[in-house]
Amino acid sequence: MNIAAALTTATEKLHAAGIAEPRREASSLLEFVLRQNSAYLIAHSDDQLAANQKMILDACVRRRADREPQQYITGRCEFWRLEFELTPDVLIPRPETEILVEAAIEVLQSSDNPRFCEIGVGSGCIAVSILQSLQNATAVASDVSAAALQIAARNAVKHGIDERLNLRQADLFEGIDERFDLIVSNPPYVPDDDIDGLQPEVRDFEPRSALAGGADGLDIVRLVVEDSSQVLCPGGVLLVEIGHDQAKRVAKFFGKDVWQEVEFLRDLQNIDRVVRASLK
Repeated sequence: MNIAAALTTATEKLHAAGIAEPRREASSLLEFVLRQNSAYLIAHSDDQLAANQKMILDACVRRRADREPQQYITGRCEFWRLEFELTPDVLIPRPETEILVEAAIEVLQSSDNPRFCEIGVGSGCIAVSILQSLQNATAVASDVSAAALQIAARNAVKHGIDERLNLRQADLFEGIDERFDLIVSNPPYVPDDDIDGLQPEVRDFEPRSALAGGADGLDIVRLVVEDSSQVLCPGGVLLVEIGHDQAKRVAKFFGKDVWQEVEFLRDLQNIDRVVRASLK
């Protein structure tokens, strides 16, 4: 089977499985198997696949047809123009989370030696992206999952910022007694009862601990807001990603005697996606 036929067959199988963009996804899987780019597929459409390449492609297509996210199949994902290693132990980074990174860089870029803390580091995509963009910054990042921390550590090494990132296995701020210019977090914020209604790619494959945020989705958000005032420098900034309908409730977590300049940053769909607040 040549590349063109393999692409057509994979596309048809993914289309039959209800995958939204079957040709794009089939092309990405074929690029992964061949370790080539899309231009190569076009220029070499008549080239024959080796038997082992066809076998691997068929396995990848079956997994995707079963709704396993492509990022877990390939073990990688692009975020902030960087490539990150991924496994099912960590959440897949979403494009809207780049708003969190952009806002963090804006907060820190005017400092000579900025220092920040990330709660719930997961794959490390947020902390690593910030540190890649700010060569004078250092960070502490925590996660309760040892498996997630291993992935974050590998991504830190991959992007050459491991000496500036202190990874700790901890529940939220447990054991963290330093002070920081910024705290950033993308915590679980999906209401528990909403999990079953999510897309199968999310519901069946992504770690529930990184999704479920309690009855109203805000259990962890509340704790992050409450505890961050103890580890922020005066005037320090808190940035937290939230769900699409949570802004009004989250605004009530910020007491006027502790916080100032509470605002919400919107994503490309005009949804309040990140809350930003400064400590008095």
